[in-house]
Amino acid sequence: MSFSRLYRLLKPALLCGALAAPGLASTMCASRDDWRCARSMHEFSAKDIDGRMVNLDKYRWVLAHLVGATDVNYTQLVDLHARYAECGLRILAFPCNQFGRQEPGSNAEIKEFAAGYNVKFDLFSKICVNGDDAHPLWKWMKVQPKGRGMLGNPTVASLQFLIDKNGCVVKRYGPMEEPLVIEKDLPCYL
Repeated sequence: MSFSRLYRLLKPALLCGALAAPGLASTMCASRDDWRCARSMHEFSAKDIDGRMVNLDKYRWVLAHLVGATDVNYTQLVDLHARYAECGLRILAFPCNQFGRQEPGSNAEIKEFAAGYNVKFDLFSKICVNGDDAHPLWKWMKVQPKGRGMLGNPTVASLQFLIDKNGCVVKRYGPMEEPLVIEKDLPCYL
């Protein structure tokens, strides 16, 4: 077989490989937990409340509201989900117990507690949002241009981020703002 014929046969495969390489590289960054090289939320994964690994690429093309869930904000999160899920808003709740024991239960206890609120949004396993043990996604969100807070690291577990359909942080909400505060920004992104 001549080289030119071989090249013609392999050209589509080589082109597809070259086009797929940037996505492959960014996926590998997240799998190594090298959060600094990630370009979007979609390059990360996290364990759901049942311990199953979830590739956050599944949230591509939807607006995501990431929140550190605590027992005091489930009611508003359930309300937001009920009103905006059909419009494309996905709520990803990450329980955290780093601040004043706001979420002291195990994942099973948190799941049972959330069921009492009729939670239908996506609930993830308990994580840390600050320090060396912080989840890589939260480390990444906090250093994004629109994810930096005035006071730096979160001081309460109910920190919230709004992530656009491309997986980029578009807004970080203050530590004392309730989940319903995002409503004013939804028309810009839904």
